[in-house]
Amino acid sequence: MKPPKGRTWGRRGCTPVVKVTAAGTTRVSMAALICTKAGRRPRLIYRIHLDRGPAKGRRKGFTEIDYARLLDAAHQQLGGPVVLVWDNLNTHVSRMMRRLIAARLWLTVYQLPPYAPEFNPVEGVWSHLKRSLANLAKHSLDQLTARVKTRLKRMQYRPRLIEGLIAKTGLDLQPPRPQPLKIF
Repeated sequence: MKPPKGRTWGRRGCTPVVKVTAAGTTRVSMAALICTKAGRRPRLIYRIHLDRGPAKGRRKGFTEIDYARLLDAAHQQLGGPVVLVWDNLNTHVSRMMRRLIAARLWLTVYQLPPYAPEFNPVEGVWSHLKRSLANLAKHSLDQLTARVKTRLKRMQYRPRLIEGLIAKTGLDLQPPRPQPLKIF
């Protein structure tokens, strides 16, 4: 993926350029959930995973266990059953993940159709985050991680932003209202 672009200032005739290469072996991975509950403000729950270097046989990003821990944390914070609408990332649909989901009786999972990022409100979180980090030059992984955590924390305290990300998907996440019983 190409890094996000943003506008900046520079001397006339000298376009400022920041070179980005994939030569580094360090990375910051993020996973997030947008949670809604009737009568409550929407919530953003996230986790950050740092990969500081190569190790044979180790996954660079989130593993199934990491996602299960995120879901367990959401269950603890929300205090009730969780209905999860998930995209088709290979880690989300793996055999091990299916076993971890089956072990959690409080969890119901619905898969989004393939190639449908417009239905996933978390994609809006990543878009908003990347735009806020455009033209950012940090010198270390720790500085970048601190900035990402700060920006995600700000999003957590902006429920209108999260509501907007949900509304942009066009999905109705409210439970159906019970219909009155008609007797003839």
